[in-house]
Amino acid sequence: MTDDLISKRQSRKEHWDKVYKTKQPNQLGWYEEFPAVSFNMIKSTGAGLDANIIDVGGGASSLADTLLLNGYKRITVLDIAPSAIEKAKERLNDRVSAVKWIEADVTAATLPEDYDVWHDRAVFHFLTDAGHRKKYIDAVKKSLKTGGHLIIATFSLAGPPKCSGLDVVRYSPEALADEFGVGFELLDAIGVEHITPAKVLQKFIFCRFKRVK
Repeated sequence: MTDDLISKRQSRKEHWDKVYKTKQPNQLGWYEEFPAVSFNMIKSTGAGLDANIIDVGGGASSLADTLLLNGYKRITVLDIAPSAIEKAKERLNDRVSAVKWIEADVTAATLPEDYDVWHDRAVFHFLTDAGHRKKYIDAVKKSLKTGGHLIIATFSLAGPPKCSGLDVVRYSPEALADEFGVGFELLDAIGVEHITPAKVLQKFIFCRFKRVK
Protein backbone atom coordinates (compact mmCIF):
# COMPACT_ATOMS: atom_id res chain seq x y z
CA MET A 1 0.00 0.00 0.00
CA THR A 2 1.49 3.32 -1.05
CA ASP A 3 1.68 6.31 1.27
CA ASP A 4 -0.54 8.21 -1.17
CA LEU A 5 -3.39 5.69 -0.90
CA ILE A 6 -3.10 5.63 2.89
CA SER A 7 -3.20 9.43 2.98
CA LYS A 8 -6.29 9.51 0.75
CA ARG A 9 -8.05 7.03 3.04
CA GLN A 10 -7.32 9.16 6.09
CA SER A 11 -8.52 12.29 4.31
CA ARG A 12 -11.71 10.47 3.31
CA LYS A 13 -12.40 9.42 6.91
CA GLU A 14 -11.83 12.95 8.23
CA HIS A 15 -14.04 14.44 5.51
CA TRP A 16 -17.03 12.20 6.14
CA ASP A 17 -16.76 12.36 9.92
CA LYS A 18 -16.85 16.16 9.72
CA VAL A 19 -19.86 16.05 7.40
CA TYR A 20 -21.90 13.97 9.84
CA LYS A 21 -20.75 15.99 12.85
CA THR A 22 -21.83 19.29 11.32
CA LYS A 23 -25.10 18.33 9.62
CA GLN A 24 -28.19 16.33 10.45
CA PRO A 25 -28.88 13.35 8.15
CA ASN A 26 -31.96 15.03 6.66
CA GLN A 27 -29.81 17.99 5.58
CA LEU A 28 -27.50 15.85 3.46
CA GLY A 29 -27.84 15.60 -0.31
CA TRP A 30 -28.24 11.82 -0.33
CA TYR A 31 -30.95 11.75 2.37
CA GLU A 32 -33.98 9.52 1.78
CA GLU A 33 -36.80 9.23 4.27
CA PHE A 34 -37.64 5.82 2.77
CA PRO A 35 -35.04 4.03 0.62
CA ALA A 36 -37.59 2.56 -1.77
CA VAL A 37 -35.32 1.65 -4.68
CA SER A 38 -32.70 0.01 -2.45
CA PHE A 39 -35.31 -1.93 -0.51
CA ASN A 40 -37.14 -3.12 -3.63
CA MET A 41 -33.87 -4.21 -5.23
CA ILE A 42 -32.98 -6.23 -2.13
CA LYS A 43 -36.43 -7.85 -2.26
CA SER A 44 -35.94 -8.61 -5.95
CA THR A 45 -32.91 -10.78 -5.16
CA GLY A 46 -35.24 -13.37 -3.61
CA ALA A 47 -32.97 -13.53 -0.57
CA GLY A 48 -34.90 -14.72 2.47
CA LEU A 49 -35.36 -12.94 5.78
CA ASP A 50 -32.34 -14.85 7.13
CA ALA A 51 -30.08 -13.60 4.32
CA ASN A 52 -26.85 -11.97 5.44
CA ILE A 53 -26.98 -8.37 4.15
CA ILE A 54 -24.29 -5.70 4.36
CA ASP A 55 -24.98 -2.03 3.68
CA VAL A 56 -21.63 -0.46 2.73
CA GLY A 57 -21.49 3.22 3.52
CA GLY A 58 -24.83 2.80 5.27
CA GLY A 59 -23.97 5.36 7.93
CA ALA A 60 -27.07 7.26 8.93
CA SER A 61 -29.22 5.76 6.15
CA SER A 62 -32.66 4.44 7.07
CA LEU A 63 -32.14 1.22 5.09
CA ALA A 64 -31.29 -0.81 8.21
CA ASP A 65 -34.48 0.42 9.90
CA THR A 66 -36.52 -0.50 6.83
CA LEU A 67 -35.03 -3.99 6.63
CA LEU A 68 -35.66 -4.63 10.33
CA LEU A 69 -39.26 -3.46 10.06
CA ASN A 70 -39.78 -5.89 7.20
CA GLY A 71 -38.43 -8.89 9.08
CA TYR A 72 -34.84 -9.17 7.88
CA LYS A 73 -32.70 -10.54 10.68
CA ARG A 74 -29.03 -10.40 9.65
CA ILE A 75 -27.97 -6.84 8.83
CA THR A 76 -24.52 -5.28 8.93
CA VAL A 77 -23.85 -1.57 8.42
CA LEU A 78 -20.33 -0.45 7.49
CA ASP A 79 -19.30 3.18 7.41
CA ILE A 80 -16.03 5.09 7.49
CA ALA A 81 -17.43 7.86 9.71
CA PRO A 82 -17.93 7.10 13.41
CA SER A 83 -20.27 10.09 13.71
CA ALA A 84 -22.58 8.61 11.05
CA ILE A 85 -22.77 5.30 12.89
CA GLU A 86 -23.49 7.05 16.18
CA LYS A 87 -26.41 8.94 14.64
CA ALA A 88 -27.83 5.72 13.23
CA LYS A 89 -27.52 4.01 16.61
CA GLU A 90 -29.29 6.89 18.33
CA ARG A 91 -32.16 6.67 15.85
CA LEU A 92 -32.54 2.90 16.16
CA ASN A 93 -32.51 3.15 19.96
CA ASP A 94 -33.64 -0.18 21.45
CA ARG A 95 -33.20 -1.96 18.08
CA VAL A 96 -29.51 -1.07 17.85
CA SER A 97 -28.33 -4.52 18.92
CA ALA A 98 -30.24 -6.10 16.02
CA VAL A 99 -27.64 -4.63 13.63
CA LYS A 100 -23.92 -5.38 13.41
CA TRP A 101 -21.84 -2.22 13.09
CA ILE A 102 -18.43 -1.91 11.42
CA GLU A 103 -16.51 1.37 11.49
CA ALA A 104 -14.04 1.02 8.63
CA ASP A 105 -12.98 2.11 5.17
CA VAL A 106 -14.26 -0.66 2.92
CA THR A 107 -11.09 -0.46 0.82
CA ALA A 108 -9.04 -1.47 3.87
CA ALA A 109 -11.45 -3.57 5.93
CA THR A 110 -11.22 -7.29 6.62
CA LEU A 111 -14.87 -8.25 6.78
CA PRO A 112 -15.78 -10.92 9.33
CA GLU A 113 -18.48 -12.77 7.39
CA ASP A 114 -19.66 -13.85 3.95
CA TYR A 115 -22.73 -12.05 2.63
CA ASP A 116 -25.72 -12.92 0.47
CA VAL A 117 -26.39 -9.29 -0.48
CA TRP A 118 -23.92 -6.42 -0.73
CA HIS A 119 -25.62 -3.01 -0.97
CA ASP A 120 -23.85 0.26 -1.71
CA ARG A 121 -25.67 3.50 -2.44
CA ALA A 122 -23.12 6.17 -3.39
CA VAL A 123 -19.80 4.91 -2.02
CA PHE A 124 -18.18 3.45 -5.12
CA HIS A 125 -18.51 6.61 -7.19
CA PHE A 126 -16.32 8.50 -4.70
CA LEU A 127 -13.41 6.15 -5.42
CA THR A 128 -11.61 8.21 -8.03
CA ASP A 129 -8.34 6.31 -7.55
CA ALA A 130 -8.06 3.07 -9.53
CA GLY A 131 -6.12 1.45 -6.70
CA HIS A 132 -8.95 2.08 -4.24
CA ARG A 133 -11.50 0.75 -6.72
CA LYS A 134 -9.47 -2.44 -7.03
CA LYS A 135 -9.36 -2.79 -3.24
CA TYR A 136 -13.14 -2.32 -3.10
CA ILE A 137 -13.74 -4.95 -5.78
CA ASP A 138 -11.34 -7.33 -4.04
CA ALA A 139 -13.38 -6.89 -0.84
CA VAL A 140 -16.57 -7.77 -2.72
CA LYS A 141 -14.95 -10.86 -4.20
CA LYS A 142 -13.71 -12.01 -0.79
CA SER A 143 -16.98 -11.45 1.05
CA LEU A 144 -19.91 -11.88 -1.37
CA LYS A 145 -21.01 -15.49 -1.74
CA THR A 146 -21.13 -17.11 -5.16
CA GLY A 147 -24.77 -16.72 -6.18
CA GLY A 148 -25.05 -13.63 -4.00
CA HIS A 149 -26.18 -10.22 -5.22
CA LEU A 150 -24.29 -6.94 -5.53
CA ILE A 151 -26.53 -3.87 -5.54
CA ILE A 152 -24.61 -0.71 -6.30
CA ALA A 153 -25.83 2.83 -6.99
CA THR A 154 -23.68 5.57 -8.49
CA PHE A 155 -24.20 8.83 -10.26
CA SER A 156 -25.12 8.20 -13.87
CA LEU A 157 -23.32 9.76 -16.82
CA ALA A 158 -25.81 12.63 -16.52
CA GLY A 159 -25.18 13.01 -12.79
CA PRO A 160 -23.14 15.73 -11.10
CA PRO A 161 -19.34 15.60 -11.35
CA LYS A 162 -18.96 16.44 -7.66
CA CYS A 163 -20.77 15.69 -4.41
CA SER A 164 -20.08 16.99 -0.91
CA GLY A 165 -17.17 18.94 -2.37
CA LEU A 166 -15.48 15.81 -3.73
CA ASP A 167 -14.92 14.60 -7.26
CA VAL A 168 -16.84 11.48 -8.32
CA VAL A 169 -16.69 8.98 -11.16
CA ARG A 170 -19.92 8.75 -13.14
CA TYR A 171 -20.99 5.43 -14.64
CA SER A 172 -23.21 3.72 -17.15
CA PRO A 173 -24.39 0.18 -16.30
CA GLU A 174 -21.93 -1.14 -18.88
CA ALA A 175 -19.03 0.76 -17.31
CA LEU A 176 -19.89 -0.61 -13.86
CA ALA A 177 -20.07 -4.12 -15.31
CA ASP A 178 -16.62 -3.60 -16.83
CA GLU A 179 -15.23 -2.50 -13.45
CA PHE A 180 -16.39 -5.68 -11.68
CA GLY A 181 -15.53 -8.06 -14.50
CA VAL A 182 -16.63 -11.44 -15.74
CA GLY A 183 -17.51 -12.88 -12.34
CA PHE A 184 -20.56 -10.61 -12.08
CA GLU A 185 -23.66 -10.84 -14.24
CA LEU A 186 -25.67 -7.63 -14.65
CA LEU A 187 -29.33 -8.46 -13.97
CA ASP A 188 -31.03 -5.08 -13.54
CA ALA A 189 -30.22 -1.43 -14.18
CA ILE A 190 -32.56 1.39 -13.15
CA GLY A 191 -32.19 5.12 -13.71
CA VAL A 192 -33.30 7.12 -10.68
CA GLU A 193 -33.85 10.86 -10.31
CA HIS A 194 -33.11 11.80 -6.71
CA ILE A 195 -34.24 15.17 -5.36
CA THR A 196 -31.96 16.39 -2.57
CA PRO A 197 -33.27 18.23 0.52
CA ALA A 198 -32.07 21.43 -1.23
CA LYS A 199 -34.33 20.52 -4.20
CA VAL A 200 -31.44 19.71 -6.55
CA LEU A 201 -31.93 16.94 -9.10
CA GLN A 202 -29.28 14.17 -9.09
CA LYS A 203 -29.35 11.34 -11.61
CA PHE A 204 -28.32 7.90 -10.35
CA ILE A 205 -28.13 4.41 -11.74
CA PHE A 206 -28.92 1.41 -9.54
CA CYS A 207 -27.45 -1.85 -10.80
CA ARG A 208 -27.96 -5.38 -9.52
CA PHE A 209 -25.37 -8.00 -10.28
CA LYS A 210 -25.27 -11.69 -9.45
CA ARG A 211 -21.94 -13.18 -8.53
CA VAL A 212 -21.52 -16.13 -10.84
CA LYS A 213 -18.02 -17.25 -9.86
